[in-house]
Amino acid sequence: MRLEKLVKAGSAAPINERPIDRLTSPFRRFAEVEASGGVLLLMCTIAALVWANSPWADSYHGIWHSQVTVRLGRIIVSESRHDWINDGLMSIFFFLVGLEIKREILIGELSSLRKAAFPFIAALGGSAIPALLYVVVARGSGAQRGWGVPMATDIAFALGVLALLGSRVPLTLKVFVTALAIVDDIFAVLVIALFYTAHISMISLGLALAGLAVSCVANWLGVRQPAAYAVISIFVWLAVLKSGVHATIAGVLMALTIPSKTFIDRRAFLRGSRSLLEEMESTTENSAEEHDAIHALELQCELIQSPLHRIEHRLQPWVSFFVMPLFALANAGVHILGNVGLAVTHPIACFAWVATKLGASSPAEVSWKQLFGASWLCGIGFTMSLFIAGLAFEEEALLNMAKIGILAASVAAGIAGAIILGAQKQSATARA
Repeated sequence: MRLEKLVKAGSAAPINERPIDRLTSPFRRFAEVEASGGVLLLMCTIAALVWANSPWADSYHGIWHSQVTVRLGRIIVSESRHDWINDGLMSIFFFLVGLEIKREILIGELSSLRKAAFPFIAALGGSAIPALLYVVVARGSGAQRGWGVPMATDIAFALGVLALLGSRVPLTLKVFVTALAIVDDIFAVLVIALFYTAHISMISLGLALAGLAVSCVANWLGVRQPAAYAVISIFVWLAVLKSGVHATIAGVLMALTIPSKTFIDRRAFLRGSRSLLEEMESTTENSAEEHDAIHALELQCELIQSPLHRIEHRLQPWVSFFVMPLFALANAGVHILGNVGLAVTHPIACFAWVATKLGASSPAEVSWKQLFGASWLCGIGFTMSLFIAGLAFEEEALLNMAKIGILAASVAAGIAGAIILGAQKQSATARA
């Protein structure tokens, strides 16, 4: 929709709306709302909880635990639907996380030591302290392996709540929460790679590293076609899957090899584009010369965009409206009825409840009270926490306790953060 507005703004005549545009416009408007991804994620979470606690609970578990086999020549991969989502689709989510990390390091809030220091320190405290407290609380029990569960922040839900609050929060606070969540993701990826890996096949790991090297060489040679990196990514994913390291790590590592530089600079793009537009004006409408100019202009637009930005832009809707909601539907279905009383006293759930993040110092135009409210929102650890819990606990009873604690903590953190931030705006308005 934003692109369409830009096109219309630069057009001498209005663009005729196609019938398909009228049919899809409500869905496009919903997708453009910043909080829409979080809303859909919440709906799928509720659906999973209702389904898992209904008389049809067996069908819920039966669907996700049935086996699906894929054959690629001599390579055979057989996993349950649940594992295909967690090992396969979530690799796409982690690939997008890797792209966001690389972008922020190159040109974003993590691009300089001065910019990165505050969210880095805040995220370090918000990750390390909950993990250490978890170890103290769960020491000597079978639940101790889940120390990584309370470390992560769910960026979709946190930004969703901030978006719903609208002008109640300054833009700088949203930027801070985004940067903190990305640093949190870096810590979570490192924890998964280093501490939640059972065994390692050096041959498969070597093949994965070779695939990453090929991707780096392709970047250096100037390969800019996303399809080429998609093929390499599949190879690296299969190798990492067979290596014993969790397959989602392949997504992050591949993202770091994606080219981030444009093939032409801004001045060359503007000069070439103006020349092509002038050429179009001098040609007959719908002529071969006009189509040649259009194709050349299309190539110029591709060259001015880095593959990193182009892939991230195209991948974001798929992750927000397909991968993450499907992950929630497959993972959030925990049997709550009859387990709430046990969860209240269980160390896993109890600690998840109190494991909220606190910042270190305030960015510009953000008060300490607003930062305190944002720190509660950063206690929403839904997606990554559920993911780590699935790696940490093989016993279903412990995993259920962890899921109940994660859900309860995320709801409490979201409500508390929204109330605190909303109250700050109301207080400011009253004083004015």
